Amino acid sequence: MPAQLPDAQPAHPHAALTADDPREIGGYRLQARLGSGGMGVVYLAHTPGGRPIALKAVREEFAGDPEFRLRFAQEVASAERIHGLFTAQVVASGVDAPTPWLATAYIPGPSLHQVVQRHGPLPVRTVLLLMAGIAEALQAIHGAGVVHRDLKPANVLIAEDGPRVIDFGIARAADAVALTGVGLSIGTAAFMAPEQALGRPVSPATDVFALGALIAYVASGETPSGGVGVGRPVPGGP
Repeated sequence: MPAQLPDAQPAHPHAALTADDPREIGGYRLQARLGSGGMGVVYLAHTPGGRPIALKAVREEFAGDPEFRLRFAQEVASAERIHGLFTAQVVASGVDAPTPWLATAYIPGPSLHQVVQRHGPLPVRTVLLLMAGIAEALQAIHGAGVVHRDLKPANVLIAEDGPRVIDFGIARAADAVALTGVGLSIGTAAFMAPEQALGRPVSPATDVFALGALIAYVASGETPSGGVGVGRPVPGGP
């Protein structure tokens, strides 16, 4: 598989920590910012043995909500059961910490969104290889009783040996705070199944719909709605 995949080098350098960022979470010393979104900030850190990890700290408004904490703990427990070759393995978590957090293996590669933005539509052979890996990741995720809910190009990282699906299932916990009673759903509009957009119960089929949208995006360079890019995030999405 690696020979047919696009360049797996990171597209952007890591951002330096700001004055407002903590320097340590859960015993892990933070070294850089990897990104931020609706649920929290993702940091680069290392285990005591030197293994790099991606540590996501949730936002303060979520941390103060008991219902979010309960759902977050449930989703983390489910995520810890996922052991797919094409997922980012959960390393550690702090569901009871003042600021809940989750650490997964760090994938030193660009997102699928960055790859398509850099290279444009990918060759059919590459698309098929990528989609096979992502489908296998979904099989592992669904086998653990988890629905991803926000499968999009930004949540697929490209490693040297294939794709890695990240952020599986955790978005469900945010429903408790950001979206209760508002009639909105966590996710990204261009990759969202109709039932999710309508606020109805989701299932593994919801992720299969998103996988189809991903195939269209990678093969054409455009979202299923016809725009270039990853689409408009729904409020509360990462």
